[in-house]
Amino acid sequence: MQTNVLRAPHGRVQARAPCARPQRRVAVVSHATGNGTAASALGLDEPIELVDGRVTSGPDLSVEVNGMKLPNPFIIGSGPPGTNYQVMKKAFDEGWGGVICKTLSLDSSKVVNVTPRYAKIRDYSNRVFGWQNFELISDRPFDVMLAEMKRLREEYPNRMLIASIMEEYNKDAWEEIIGRCEEIKVDAFEINFSCPHGLPERRMGMAMGQDPEVLGEVCGWINKAATVPVWAKMTPNVTDISFPADVALKAGCEGVAAINTIQCISGVNLDTLRPEPSVEGYSTPGGYSWKAVKPIALAKCTSIAKLIAKDYAGQGKSLSGIGGVETGGDAAEFILLGSDTVQVCTGVMIHGYPVVKNLCGGLQKFMQKHDFKSIAEFKGKSLPYVTVHSELVKRQRDAISAKKARQGLANDAEWSGEDFVKNADSMAVNR
Repeated sequence: MQTNVLRAPHGRVQARAPCARPQRRVAVVSHATGNGTAASALGLDEPIELVDGRVTSGPDLSVEVNGMKLPNPFIIGSGPPGTNYQVMKKAFDEGWGGVICKTLSLDSSKVVNVTPRYAKIRDYSNRVFGWQNFELISDRPFDVMLAEMKRLREEYPNRMLIASIMEEYNKDAWEEIIGRCEEIKVDAFEINFSCPHGLPERRMGMAMGQDPEVLGEVCGWINKAATVPVWAKMTPNVTDISFPADVALKAGCEGVAAINTIQCISGVNLDTLRPEPSVEGYSTPGGYSWKAVKPIALAKCTSIAKLIAKDYAGQGKSLSGIGGVETGGDAAEFILLGSDTVQVCTGVMIHGYPVVKNLCGGLQKFMQKHDFKSIAEFKGKSLPYVTVHSELVKRQRDAISAKKARQGLANDAEWSGEDFVKNADSMAVNR
């Protein structure tokens, strides 16, 4: 069982252990908080009914991306919410559009987690707005995870199951892990080129995603071996995220997922003088997620979406947006800026798996407000309005000039006897 570190207002920490219970496949209108009123108190949208992930009324939330058909755009992001059969089954039962398992590697014996490994950052109202972790990839034997995913595949043949995988700089290892995952019929791969802690010293995760030459070569190996869609999960810990995204897409990846967590240190305990979360008095930089990173995630996703629109138009390349999604409105922002799907990981750890019904309810509410019947109607609708600063300057100057022209005369001294009628007309609203 995983243990969280809660950052108390005075800087001390306490432990809490989450749990998950299996449920039936047909999701009912419910939430871990009990009802809509409780959900509102948490800042969540009102929940709606989902059946096998599909809405029963209102605007259609289904999406098709890289040939995969999802009942809604909400996907469990790779991490603890996809760590074993029980929790992934819970996700499907509650109605998530797709599930990405916790990142797999062939040799889990090299993966040794420590605890505590989380730290929550709270605002002045005591709500969590930031979350640090130095959780590693799956520490469960690869064969065990494959068997559980195979069982899940058989029980939910029409739901999207995506394998998150990571390996060292070794072509044979990448080919093996892809082949064995395809044997159990996963729908797609998400390649973890972005984990910011724990494994970069083995040239894995973020270390690979930050090296364009290695990234391109490894993506080439992967796409040559894979027969299902491949998404490259990008690290935000770079200067320009569109550059490695371009490398991955050029190497054959069907899509990009962004962002993974931002490298951070959550703070220092001013009583003990030790960084947190502290393990035997020591800590290590981890990955920062949740609400605090959403503005950064939106900017990074916009950069990738503009790349796809400019250089890959009509090629079916996709973007899965990640970072601080708690409400349907949050998800709408990612989609408006070009995302096809939206992933949630930390949000599940805070609110539980039933939150997908709140997310779908909030997204439908947004769509009803603007009379959108489908997600395709508003995907990327805000993207053209993000531009460079020089364009903002030009547009503002043009607007000021146009406004001055419409105002006519600046003062009484400008009236002309020869052009009197023209002067008067220049200041009429209905000329």
